[in-house]
Amino acid sequence: MQARPLHGTPPARGGAVILLLASLTAITPLATDMLLPAFPDMGHDLHAADSSVQLSLTAYLLGMLVGQLLIGPVSDSTGRRRLLLWGSALFAVFSVLCAVATSTELLNTARVLEGVSGSAGMVLARAVVGDWYRGQEAAKRFSILSVIFAVAPIIAPVLGGLITNVFSWRALFVVLAALSVVLLIAVAVALPESLPPERRHSGGVATAFRSMRSLLAERPFLGYVLVFSFANVALFSYISGSSFVFQDVYKLSATQYSLSFAVTAVGILIGGAMVGNLAAKAGLNRLLTIGVTVGLVASAGHAVVSVTAGNTLTTSLVFMFLCMFAMGLTIPSIMTIGQEIGRRAGGAASGVIGAGQCLFGGVAAPVVGALGTGSDKPMAALMVVGFGCAFLCLVLIARPWQRHGESTVIGGQAPQGAATVH
Repeated sequence: MQARPLHGTPPARGGAVILLLASLTAITPLATDMLLPAFPDMGHDLHAADSSVQLSLTAYLLGMLVGQLLIGPVSDSTGRRRLLLWGSALFAVFSVLCAVATSTELLNTARVLEGVSGSAGMVLARAVVGDWYRGQEAAKRFSILSVIFAVAPIIAPVLGGLITNVFSWRALFVVLAALSVVLLIAVAVALPESLPPERRHSGGVATAFRSMRSLLAERPFLGYVLVFSFANVALFSYISGSSFVFQDVYKLSATQYSLSFAVTAVGILIGGAMVGNLAAKAGLNRLLTIGVTVGLVASAGHAVVSVTAGNTLTTSLVFMFLCMFAMGLTIPSIMTIGQEIGRRAGGAASGVIGAGQCLFGGVAAPVVGALGTGSDKPMAALMVVGFGCAFLCLVLIARPWQRHGESTVIGGQAPQGAATVH
């Protein structure tokens, strides 16, 4: 029998463990995107308006927001593995509660709790990579997380559409519960603790939360968090609005919408793969700048065409593919830079990055529905606002030309004392 790796040491079969961590992060796009084709059916079944159904996405993101702000800093004091086990177990329980909900009020309450527990996989997977790796090696692992994160939205709407057509939207939550049980078993069997006792915060949970405040006081870290947060306004505007735009405006079926969404989501996969391959040569800050710029230009082009000539399905797919490609460059770049800047408190850094994503994305989702789902203009406008604000924060606050977070450590695992805070 192979011995369990020492605390803080990457396991011998690191590739398999990284895939497990990536699968834990994929729970979130599955829990959001798999439901998109079912939104109209959920509204009919629960006798709810479109905006009320979209609140189920916001409810999940709210839970993710709270969960990451709690679990991330606490893990700097207690370690990562135990919290991952509890999170996976509770996610399965709350997914079952969602499946049996009889009203949007009950559904959204369960979705908040599902989001809190599901946040463990998201925030702790990033922290584990930051515990084990630095520099280019960290960028490669974060790009893998991003690629798997991109594959999930490609598969999720297709899977969600098929399950909804054959069974009902309630079956989607049963599938989520089953997947969480599988991940729970995998974590218990294969994932070692990445943060040894000597690298944990010595002041307890209170010190862990103070470290989060000190991170936000650093201008570069705050800048990158804001860039990521505003970019996710664009991402979640598309996620929440696309099902209504493609199905109600372009008259696609649930399956056709799922396939169309999958085409655009391939852009994230390509962008994430490029970061993994080009980080050492091009630099993370340069790739991030390219990503945000492409997103701004593509979203602005989509909005201009929407207002003037009117978008067709083809033009929308092209513009949205470019926007998703931009997110593919942005996500792993900021993950790596943010964890590098905040490596002294990796859980807190991961929690703040993820919380910003959920807060800004969660606000954007219902706004799209409230502004109307009979046109692509509300979605287009919010995407321009998101990428535009991200660009301003990048230039004015993050200042990527100063190359923050691009470690001189080009390979290998993080030093044993890298995360120590006393």
